[in-house]
Amino acid sequence: MKARTTLIMALVIGAVGAGVIIGVRSGGPRMSAACPQFTPMHGLMPLLFRIGVLPKPPIAASLAPSDTSTSIVIRPDRNDQIQCGKTPIKTLKDVVYAAPKLSNGKSTSLKMDLLIPEPRRKRTVVVYVPGGGFVVAGKESALNLRTYVAEAGFAVASVQYRTTRDGANYRDGIEDIKAAIRYLRANADKYGIDAAAVAVWGESAGGYLAAMVGVTNHNSAFEAGADLNQSSEVQGVIDDFGASDISKIAADFDGVTQQAIYANEGLVQYIGKASGANRLDSAIATTAANPLKYIQANAPPFLIFHGNQDRLVSPSQTLILHDALVAAGVRSARYVVDGAAHGDLAFMGDTQSGLLWSTNKVVNLIVDFLNRLNDAT
Repeated sequence: MKARTTLIMALVIGAVGAGVIIGVRSGGPRMSAACPQFTPMHGLMPLLFRIGVLPKPPIAASLAPSDTSTSIVIRPDRNDQIQCGKTPIKTLKDVVYAAPKLSNGKSTSLKMDLLIPEPRRKRTVVVYVPGGGFVVAGKESALNLRTYVAEAGFAVASVQYRTTRDGANYRDGIEDIKAAIRYLRANADKYGIDAAAVAVWGESAGGYLAAMVGVTNHNSAFEAGADLNQSSEVQGVIDDFGASDISKIAADFDGVTQQAIYANEGLVQYIGKASGANRLDSAIATTAANPLKYIQANAPPFLIFHGNQDRLVSPSQTLILHDALVAAGVRSARYVVDGAAHGDLAFMGDTQSGLLWSTNKVVNLIVDFLNRLNDAT
């Protein structure tokens, strides 16, 4: 079984390498067209779920209504899709940014993919943190969204981080994202980026890590690795449907789903296992692993999104984060995307779920947020 798993994962990685550059290349201006999709993973992931190579996440049978009293509800037109192709983009793949040690004592190479608009000039850099249930961290994810943001004038670095497949936990993931930020600052001249202006943008598990990175500005507890003479602070955070207090990650769901989620192997391993039980350690989830516990008034501004039909991460997860940020005096805006599920679920066979997330309405809110950060630095 182990050999089969290794072979299949090798095929996945090969497909990732083959698919990442579709529609993203350097050169002259092109006709406006649909932004590039990463189709190879969409085709393989359902197979990996079916044969048990990757654990399929529990999906809630019922969902409590969202509280939108402190948020902004938007209703995007799923037919109003973002378009790409007007701006030449330079693509750099598999740039090694760190080589941390794994739990087995061996080192691993963590990589990032860079999308840099041309012509070359100093640009705000956006560090994109992919989701994957803390089990996988495919830097090839969201190619369409990343390309659009890059064409809007930002350098976008999509990063790998250690997951449960590496024997890692949440602290390792936070350390990895901070290491990527330090690496980019140390190599700002090489890549033509502005070291003073860094934003972090994550989806799902990546949204959780992005939030943790943002609220731990000025906190040396999560600094490890190379380039420690550089700052890992970020000037803004974009959190797409990420968790916050993971002890309540299934709070909006039915009882059966709650039991399945709190016993989910990936979640338990990454956050912490309760003593004597294969269950999430709620003490860790509510304290050391909880971004709400690190919030201070000087935290960077947040832009938060959640779909009110999300059946994988309770919509109230981003709500409690947003409300805590605002209460502390931090600038935060939370948008509830009406009718939207947990991002692009094509990897689970749902090819329509991502359409609301790739509308002009949603993605231009991200671009506007980044433009405001750019103007402020």
